[in-house]
Amino acid sequence: MRVTTTKSKSDESFYINYAFINEKGKSTSRIYKKLGKLSELSKELNTDRDGVMAWAKEQARIETEKYKKENESVSIALNPNIPIKKDQQNTFNCGYLFLQSIYYSLHLDNICRNIKNRHDYEYDLNAILSDLIYARFLNPTSKLSSFKYCHSLLEQPTYHLHDIYRALTVLAEESDYIQAELYRNSNYIHKRNTRVLYYDCTNYYFEIEQERGDAKYGKNKENKPNPIVGMGLFMDADGFPLSFDLFPGNQNEQLTLKDHEHKVINDFQCSQFVYCSDSGLGSKKNRLLNTTGGRAYVITQSLKS
Repeated sequence: MRVTTTKSKSDESFYINYAFINEKGKSTSRIYKKLGKLSELSKELNTDRDGVMAWAKEQARIETEKYKKENESVSIALNPNIPIKKDQQNTFNCGYLFLQSIYYSLHLDNICRNIKNRHDYEYDLNAILSDLIYARFLNPTSKLSSFKYCHSLLEQPTYHLHDIYRALTVLAEESDYIQAELYRNSNYIHKRNTRVLYYDCTNYYFEIEQERGDAKYGKNKENKPNPIVGMGLFMDADGFPLSFDLFPGNQNEQLTLKDHEHKVINDFQCSQFVYCSDSGLGSKKNRLLNTTGGRAYVITQSLKS
């Protein structure tokens, strides 16, 4: 990097220029950093033009050293004559680290700490929840496969597989609390737009022959003859998930809105919004529900109707 200047009628500007080879293989340069104008720098540094130039060259040297450190190559020496030790892991996945930053910015660790005060368990709920989230993003598989995958991460699990299954029960019991806290914490990262809320339902099936728990026989979206569980989801105006709820697969989807909407109003303090859905969730009761408390609705309607 080197110092360049441009002169105008009344002043002179100082820059640090960065020279490089572009994609076409030609030598070119660009402004890396603007240092300021001569009149301002002279007054700030209490010196003349030569003094400003000497200071600018020192700044260019510092920026060059900093750039080299940030972009230096790392070499790993491997000897083909030295055998690799058996069962020794030499590579680790680090792709979860950017997810880790988001995880902690949402204060999910504090949420897990508060849950711990209401339950009696010995495992690390924060470690289990974070690993399950990372695995769901990077390698979505079963709980057992996710546990095995997390052993390839830079920070490997210190808990056991049975701890995951026990933690899932706690997470299910605290689902409403987690969703409400996540909504509040997400506002510190991105201001949530809850003036318009979209709602829709879906269901997913289980590879079982008999009904079990909320897995009931009902109308399957994929036309599978298996027991299903329904899920309703509220989404804000920017397309971010707001709240979800689960219900038995044999329950009418139109009946799921009332309780779920009251939960959003009470837990999320979202009392005034425009409710949007398709015609399947636009029953008379659902429309009447959204004509009070400053709420309104937009329901799709067929042209024939």
